[in-house]
Amino acid sequence: MNAGPTSGERGSLSGKLGIDVPVFLGPFGGLSSVELTATVSELGGLGGYGLYGYDAARIQQTAAELRAKTARPFALNLWLPLEEPGEAADAADVAFDQAVDALRPIFDELGLAVPARPDRYLPSFDEQVEAALAASPAALSFVFGVPPAEVVEAAHQRGIAVVGTATTVDEAVALAEGGVDAVVATGMEAAGHRVSFLRQAEESLVGSFALIPQVVDAVDVPVIAAGGIADRRGVAAAFALGASGVQVGTAFLATRQSAATDAHRRAIGETPADRTVLTRAMSGRLARGALNRAVRQIEDEGRIAPFPVQNWLTGRFRAEAGSRGIGELQSLWLGQAASLARFADAADAFAELVAGVPARE
Repeated sequence: MNAGPTSGERGSLSGKLGIDVPVFLGPFGGLSSVELTATVSELGGLGGYGLYGYDAARIQQTAAELRAKTARPFALNLWLPLEEPGEAADAADVAFDQAVDALRPIFDELGLAVPARPDRYLPSFDEQVEAALAASPAALSFVFGVPPAEVVEAAHQRGIAVVGTATTVDEAVALAEGGVDAVVATGMEAAGHRVSFLRQAEESLVGSFALIPQVVDAVDVPVIAAGGIADRRGVAAAFALGASGVQVGTAFLATRQSAATDAHRRAIGETPADRTVLTRAMSGRLARGALNRAVRQIEDEGRIAPFPVQNWLTGRFRAEAGSRGIGELQSLWLGQAASLARFADAADAFAELVAGVPARE
């Protein structure tokens, strides 16, 4: 059992990663930008970049673009190939046609052809992880599971820290036993996907205030707090609960440096905590965001394909809606602290967060 990290342990986490302050940018799968990642790293934190859906060539290109923008450390993030109930290949094939029929009115509204089933929905994990390791980021983080032992070993051989993400204490323990260097304890308040992997996401909804100290007590690696943190008060609370660092998403997503659309930024500013929803409508996996027309319509139809089928299908119209500024047809991921995301520039958001980090002894 762990009695909680000391300020010296907090310093060791920053020292291991080569950063000045333990403020981490949440890696946005599909919404990361080189500019925002590099900005957070340049400011002394750890910029994170989500590689969801990227093939090896795009991973290599992204790493090169990041290094052209900053010489400071950054993190890359990968989704582990977790298969939830209903996500088997045969079930996915059956669900594709049903989901297409349910989504047809949205495609018609945007004047888009209904897509044909692709040869593959995602690049292979092996392809992605090989490219990510070759990129040699300061840290390689994972969601939806415990990274394979051979991947952890390969990362450590290259001097890359490995970070796992937990939504429950049991998941945190599994990650620590799997050799990760730090655990992100992400409360249910957080934006985007609930990255549960030991049980269904709906059965793994624990708030940050309860989750963080219990994870700190259960593991002997540094704990990075995430979920509901958007200003200095949330940061201070996370450290008081024993966290060694904080990971922040929505507060940075609201800034001009992010890849969010203007409609998405408006939703962040206009959505109170009690108007966020947890839904599988847009991706087939449970995620938190704003309730818009697309979510209502898809949920009312009741024909949601498993991940990654649903995510791929809605991605065909989400991109078009984003280019046209139609927020009602986008994935408007945001957390329950969205109304606290008050800064339009990443430097201002970062300064606000740093103000909550306790001084080292």
